[in-house]
Amino acid sequence: MTAVSDAATPPWVDLRARLATVVAIPVTPFAPDGTVDWDGHAALIRRLVEDGVEAVTPNGNTGEFYTLSESEKRRAVESTVEAVAGRAEVVAGVGLDMASAVEAAKHAAGAGASALMVHQPVHPYRSAEGWIEYHRAIADAVPDLGVILYIRDERVTGEHIATLAGHSLNVIGVKYAIPDPVRFASVARDAGLDSLAWIAGLAELSAPGYWAVGATGFTSGLVNVAPRLSAALLEALRGGDFAKAMLLWETVREFEQLRAADASADNVSVVKEALAQLGLVGREVRPPSRVLPGPLRDRIAVVLDQWREGGWL
Repeated sequence: MTAVSDAATPPWVDLRARLATVVAIPVTPFAPDGTVDWDGHAALIRRLVEDGVEAVTPNGNTGEFYTLSESEKRRAVESTVEAVAGRAEVVAGVGLDMASAVEAAKHAAGAGASALMVHQPVHPYRSAEGWIEYHRAIADAVPDLGVILYIRDERVTGEHIATLAGHSLNVIGVKYAIPDPVRFASVARDAGLDSLAWIAGLAELSAPGYWAVGATGFTSGLVNVAPRLSAALLEALRGGDFAKAMLLWETVREFEQLRAADASADNVSVVKEALAQLGLVGREVRPPSRVLPGPLRDRIAVVLDQWREGGWL
């Protein structure tokens, strides 16, 4: 859904405004033998966009990015672009070592993605200068793609983000996934609240608090299961109806708390279990995630029944 523009105007110029939405992080479904269920993947993506989702991130954490091979990651982007068919922005997740991230970024550009979401660098030793250079190398490799930073490290400041964005103009957004709305508010203002798309990166439970201090979009794994619920929360936040937003917050609370329990150990497993109970894809995950044990499956069943009664499924 990248806007048509003339040669002097980069395609990402208007993308920042289009990211003020629910950014879906789709799962990567697996067959019982552990291979990717590509037919199921395409069907899930089509279901998302048919329910009005405007931005989709293949190779996000909910997509089990760190368990996929390079060829699987590439096909996930290609599958998403094909299934979206121009109806939503495709924000491809890239990361790991810098050379691999640059190559993945170039592939995403060639495959037709609208933008990149760069995973937090995985390295035990990170300097501010190194963090900036890592992201700059990726962004500069694909000047026609918008770039969204995935911030999970509280040491990344607004000044760091502003320096990077000053070097690489296609850095247009931030997915902020640190559970501290005060820090988020400060970082966003130090980096430029009005110059970047600020996306609450901890899904529905964080969205109202982060929205109150400057976020204009939020990421979601729950949207795989109940797209209308996520859309209703977005509508309430856009309309400034925080009372309604908090009623919806309570509706999703148990599901999201199950995902967040034990340092998010079952983050993906909860989503896949719900999808399996709906008959959409299998519940299989790859280690170090696990298939949910019986008692947790029963809790998911109760939540889904409540959502059915509420008209969300």
